[in-house]
Amino acid sequence: MRVGTFVLAAQFPGQGQGEALHRAVRSAEVAEEAGLDAVWLAEHHFVPYGTCPSAVTLAALLLGRTRTLRVGTAVSVLPTAHPVALGEQAALLHLTSGGRFSLGVGRGGPWVDLEVFGAGLEAYEQGFPESLDLLLRWLGGSHVAGEGERFAFREVPVVPRPAEALDGTDPAGPEVVVACTSPNSVRLAAARGLPMLLGMHVGDEEKAEMVALWRRCAREAGLPAEEILAAPHVSAGVAQIGDDGAEASETLLKAMPGWLKQGLDAHVTVDGRTRAMRDPHAYTELLCGIHPVGTPQTCADRLAATSERTGITRFALLVEGSGDLATTEENVRRLGAEVLPQLG
Repeated sequence: MRVGTFVLAAQFPGQGQGEALHRAVRSAEVAEEAGLDAVWLAEHHFVPYGTCPSAVTLAALLLGRTRTLRVGTAVSVLPTAHPVALGEQAALLHLTSGGRFSLGVGRGGPWVDLEVFGAGLEAYEQGFPESLDLLLRWLGGSHVAGEGERFAFREVPVVPRPAEALDGTDPAGPEVVVACTSPNSVRLAAARGLPMLLGMHVGDEEKAEMVALWRRCAREAGLPAEEILAAPHVSAGVAQIGDDGAEASETLLKAMPGWLKQGLDAHVTVDGRTRAMRDPHAYTELLCGIHPVGTPQTCADRLAATSERTGITRFALLVEGSGDLATTEENVRRLGAEVLPQLG
């Protein structure tokens, strides 16, 4: 089992954006010190829900500051990025970090980002498969041409080639993971043999159903049975460790609802469509109930149970739910010292 952190660089009420980013960087540094496997970085634009607008840029900083930690994006939003530009950045990070970079990609939402970056609503609603396939061809090829409706260009060489290590011997490029929130996105990932990143808003039962669907679709696509069973899916969640369950839950219930309301309310749709918003307090209570929140033993038991029910062995856990730097650092250290040893 591999446990990492999920970092949003969340801006809590009363905090500055620099404070949120500093906490994000420190939590990643402490994650390596604590022996965690990875840090996964979220990407958001124009909202305090997350103050990191470029997950690959922050990944580059953290790869330079760490030596063993895997750093991934969760996710880089494809509709507002050019797949070739993102592929070049991923190749650069993969090669210069010794293979410690994972590229998580997703469709994002119908936000005003699409207007600001000139992508348009169609890029969100219909363009994701074309963008993903162009990205994969770039990461796996030596020369690539754009042959789609949105991206059309003459053949150009791939420089640097990601499927080549610094010593010229490694045939593998960077890992690509797809954020999946619907059956359609599960089928899309499975058809390409790509592992899924499953969100923290769903519990074990729904995640197990998505893994089962992925496996059926992967079999239909001809993926070997051993690769299907070993697919390294990632489960996102929340982790808060306390000396008792009430203490851990109270830490999150005091801070997270204010952040969720401020952050989620700031999202603006590109076309004025109505958004159904979760109740921040009820959502926090839900997260406390389905994720590793409680004593070290409770947290270890919940991670083990999720792994057993879903078959997922990689976790990306939000550790900054307190909104406080010192509390976040302590949370990460306890995760490494008191929870990981129980997972084997």
